Amino acid sequence: MKKRLAVFASGSGTNFEAIAQACADGRLDAGVALLVCDRPGAPVVARAERFGVPSFVASPKSFGSKADFEREVIRRMDAVGIDLVCLAGYMRIVSDVLLDAYGGRIINIHPSLLPAFRGAHAVEQAVEYGVKVYGITVHYVDAVLDGGRIIAQRAFEYDGDDPEEVHRIGQKIEHALYVETIDKLLKEKK
Repeated sequence: MKKRLAVFASGSGTNFEAIAQACADGRLDAGVALLVCDRPGAPVVARAERFGVPSFVASPKSFGSKADFEREVIRRMDAVGIDLVCLAGYMRIVSDVLLDAYGGRIINIHPSLLPAFRGAHAVEQAVEYGVKVYGITVHYVDAVLDGGRIIAQRAFEYDGDDPEEVHRIGQKIEHALYVETIDKLLKEKK
């Protein structure tokens, strides 16, 4: 039986699309069973529609609390039997509510070689610092921001000062690395 993925995203959804396409092509023995998006109108929602992936799209502010929002997300994930949660450009910190329900089954992709340059502006921090080797990290999500156990990393050299160029280079690497890492994790869990 194919594993069922939930992908959380807040923006354009290029990593969502890479994962969904890998499932459609058979490169992943899985299917994206749910998109969770916290920003109504985000382009990722249209990508999910093109792939026929059901979406839960809601602003957490429309719930009584972040915990209430996450409980609704958990209810929806439980209903479709999610095996692995993939954060892909999800710009919110998950709370203990979600971690307690899906701990050890939530992964994230981050645009730096962790533990360096944690948080939302990692590339800009790295450029400002003047690094010459950048990278991408896939890690488990825990209570520490970008602090979970590292699963995979890929480095690349760049000797410039344009954060947008670093993002462009990194994004191509992200798409491949995330799919490869998800595949590895799913095969380990069989």
